[in-house]
Amino acid sequence: MPIASDVTLGDGVKIFQPDLVNLYGCSIGAETKIGAFVEVQKNASIGARCKISSHTFICEGVAIEDQVFVGHGVMFINDRYPRAANEDGSLQTESDWQLVGTRVKRRASIGSNATIGAGVTIGESSLVGAGAVVTRDVPDYSIVAGVPARVIGDVRHRSGTLAGRAKTENDPLNHTKRHEQSS
Repeated sequence: MPIASDVTLGDGVKIFQPDLVNLYGCSIGAETKIGAFVEVQKNASIGARCKISSHTFICEGVAIEDQVFVGHGVMFINDRYPRAANEDGSLQTESDWQLVGTRVKRRASIGSNATIGAGVTIGESSLVGAGAVVTRDVPDYSIVAGVPARVIGDVRHRSGTLAGRAKTENDPLNHTKRHEQSS
């Protein structure tokens, strides 16, 4: 698997196993890290200081902004109606389908094995849970999980690098109340 000559790599990009990636016609921003078995197709872009974990597929039309985390095995989709062949049985070519772009805003995090549908926007600093199937836009700062992905919280209400607050009784991620009820 190659890194094609038409790939634009920013300063300090780290591709830990360059023989085990497939990058062509794309751009990768400065200081981004890319794991093994990642494919980034033509006309896809990845911003600066991102981390793209192993076994991830970033297809044509995906724009990932700066400081984004993409977990292991994340799949992006760029076609709402995929088909192998046309009605007459002939194999489809690029002219037979419509590319639908996807945007991942800065500082978003996408958990391992998530699937990101065509045409969605993942909001700034949002968090997509592992295994989620994202079929609709994810609002800025939201936490989404499930199949299909639904908003279950707000990252600004979590502890960590963003300003936080204590969990409330009505917080969907407050598991204390559930544990008390089951005891």
